[in-house]
Amino acid sequence: MCFISGLVQAQTKGKVNVYKDPLLDSLIARRIEVNTVKPTTTNPASPVAVNQMGYRVQIYFGIDRREAFNEQARFKSLYPRLNAYITYKEPNYSVRAGDFRTRLEAQKFQAELRSQFSTLFIMREKINAPDIEPNK
Repeated sequence: MCFISGLVQAQTKGKVNVYKDPLLDSLIARRIEVNTVKPTTTNPASPVAVNQMGYRVQIYFGIDRREAFNEQARFKSLYPRLNAYITYKEPNYSVRAGDFRTRLEAQKFQAELRSQFSTLFIMREKINAPDIEPNK
């Protein structure tokens, strides 16, 4: 036979006491700081975002640096609300556009770009998660 004894206290109605380690607040603040994307020259308007895996459409791939920047500028003139990212992996430059959560979104955008850009590929990579708009 086993007896379990415990102390039962009644709480005051509507009042909750929270006891926590003060280091918890500093850890939460540090996580927010780490997950805040800092503005850069290629991504000037960066709100707080969490990086996640997603898709981008590659609009240029080649060895010409000037051509990569020209393609990025041309894309930005056509789609000013979307980001275009230039990456360099020796000896090639690539320009990838958009931050899409699903492959379907990237495919729809790729179909829209077909008339302006010749070679398009969908690439899975880490993206800057776009804000979710409630009206969509």
